[in-house]
Amino acid sequence: MTTIRQRKGGKVPEEDEDQPSEEKNMNSEGKILSDHTGGKLWNILSLTVGGIVAIFLGLLTSVYVATLHENDLWFSNIKEVEREISFRTECGLYYSYYKQMIQAASIQQGLHGLVYDNKTESVRTINILERMNVYQEVFLSILYRILPIQQYLEPVYFYIYTLFGLQAVYVIALYVTSWLLSGTWLSGLLAACWYITNRIDTTRVEFTIPLRENWALPFFAVQIAAITYLFRSHLQPAQERLTLLAVFVATFLFSLTWQFNQFMMLIQALALFILDCFDILPTAKVTWLYIIQISGLLLVCALQFFNSMILGSLLISFNASILIARTIQKNLKKGSLLNRLGKLILHALLVSSLTLLVNRFIKKILNLESDEHIFKFLKAKFGFGATRDFDASLYLCEEAFGLLPLNTFSRLSDTLLFYVYIFVLFPMTVTAVIVALRNLSCSNQALEKMEECTVSLKPDAAYNLIHTVLFGCLALSTMRMKYLWTSHMCVFASFGLCSTEVWRLILKCAHLYTSQRTQVIKYLIPIITLLYILYKFWPGIMDELLELREFYDPDTVELMNWIKSNTPNTAVFAGSMQLLAGVKLCTGRTLTNHPHYEDKHLRERTKQIYQIYAKRSPEDVYRILRSFSTDYVILEDSICYERRHSRGCRLRDLLDIANGHIMDGLGENEPDLKPSLYPRFCEEIKKNLPSYTIHFTRVFQNKTFHVYKLAKHK
Repeated sequence: MTTIRQRKGGKVPEEDEDQPSEEKNMNSEGKILSDHTGGKLWNILSLTVGGIVAIFLGLLTSVYVATLHENDLWFSNIKEVEREISFRTECGLYYSYYKQMIQAASIQQGLHGLVYDNKTESVRTINILERMNVYQEVFLSILYRILPIQQYLEPVYFYIYTLFGLQAVYVIALYVTSWLLSGTWLSGLLAACWYITNRIDTTRVEFTIPLRENWALPFFAVQIAAITYLFRSHLQPAQERLTLLAVFVATFLFSLTWQFNQFMMLIQALALFILDCFDILPTAKVTWLYIIQISGLLLVCALQFFNSMILGSLLISFNASILIARTIQKNLKKGSLLNRLGKLILHALLVSSLTLLVNRFIKKILNLESDEHIFKFLKAKFGFGATRDFDASLYLCEEAFGLLPLNTFSRLSDTLLFYVYIFVLFPMTVTAVIVALRNLSCSNQALEKMEECTVSLKPDAAYNLIHTVLFGCLALSTMRMKYLWTSHMCVFASFGLCSTEVWRLILKCAHLYTSQRTQVIKYLIPIITLLYILYKFWPGIMDELLELREFYDPDTVELMNWIKSNTPNTAVFAGSMQLLAGVKLCTGRTLTNHPHYEDKHLRERTKQIYQIYAKRSPEDVYRILRSFSTDYVILEDSICYERRHSRGCRLRDLLDIANGHIMDGLGENEPDLKPSLYPRFCEEIKKNLPSYTIHFTRVFQNKTFHVYKLAKHK
């Protein structure tokens, strides 16, 4: 088991009423020119100061998370094998391809090894660039090889510093989005401070560095900032084209770096669809965003050697269906309120039906089943029937895929973030509903009248509102996705607290509105909030930075060293997905299975390998393992005698249920489950009975791991 232990060792100035009469009678043209020049200089100064603050906070965040990582692991002092072990589960798998490219004799040989990989899955050659989103590792490894930095910077530091540097991009993008929405960089400052003080709930980069989301979310934040700017009114054609290009580049990079991009962008497309239906967003710009999403995903598909999972994504089917439905249904935005509501319902049904038909047709043509486990999981999660499916149950039993814990809101409330978020969300949601109904009601009016109806909710604010609502629902249902919501929560709450429109609405409802009072409040309340955050959390942050620990996992280190010293380079290892990712990274040995679960063949293979923790005969387990050319199998006591999960969610329970066997321990069982004819393999093999030793010989053991070598019978 890995443990962390303590180390041993602005406003324009008001005109002065007492000015001389000569100044009061200045030429009007000169006064306008003077005011214009003064306003322009003030804008330049504000932009400069705000930009400097944004860059400073971004760099500060990068240094902060890098320092926490160093302090937690003493990364600079531990051995290379310990550094690599610290990249747990799939993180280690992804980093192994960066290491593989660095150690290759040439870039060409490194790429060839990825395209024709036969070490990630035994007895099978796979294309890593097609199956996994590892272009970022390829790019970084090539960059490291061609830059003259090898003498000054180790490959692992070049890798982790790049990820920590992306945190600067992330924070700057959040800052800019809030600034664009509110019109003041004070809002961006507040958003960045909330992101940092709520670090536990906004990022996990310091302890899961190579995770795909840590690459992707900074680009997603940049995309949101660009979309926010795109929906501003009165953009010049050149500005609009450049913004669309920025959206495309950010969308492409987001899609390239994370396999779950299609599901996130599907929610984004749904947000655009809803707002477009209610005339809150300009249709032309929304259409461009649909096209950008499709084209970005198709470009990634081409780079991933036409990955069928991308072609069969719901996003492509949904966006294509919207564009088709528009050509079928004309005059959607004309008619009375009831008439338009009827058209919208019909339009939504048409788009939904077309999406399902197009998606099913594509999957039928491509014979696509790579993502079926996700839909099985969703079906079981939302109560559409219980499941005994092993893959879906693995997800259902993981805390990360459960509901968002209530203590999350307690932590977010400590920084006032959650309170402010709800304070801003409620009036804006009410405003959005009113604006939507008004837009539907004045559909037959002149264009000027339509614009008058939508003036109370700007398109950029409306988009961010529906974005935060939909991703909030995703986070509430699936804890692992909370990082998509909490970071945007910082943006949305800070925008509302510094927004003239929000405060005007609230003060008008309270019959307290004056222009001067609104201006005072929109600056005073954020400043008080910042001072509160600084006063309450600065000492804790300083204490956290002074707390020094170190990486400590002697059992895994001993295992990896033994494998490197006592097994041939061509040896094939079987075991848990999480451990085998580390085996590949630390030793370079061939695996039978791994944690990248988006492949049906691999899921079936993993279920078979996991029979080592089920109630199966030694002959069955031996036959299964040898079918994948296994030479060694690693058994973990933490899985065999697992206590982390409750009964019914332990890995051995999931295997028993899938095999039709009664589970261990006290408790109920399904009536059709039967007792197994054999004891649990991982327990019985340790007794060294003849029926086991004929097939398996123990060659290594410590407090955590037991390694058995398989006999090679003719």
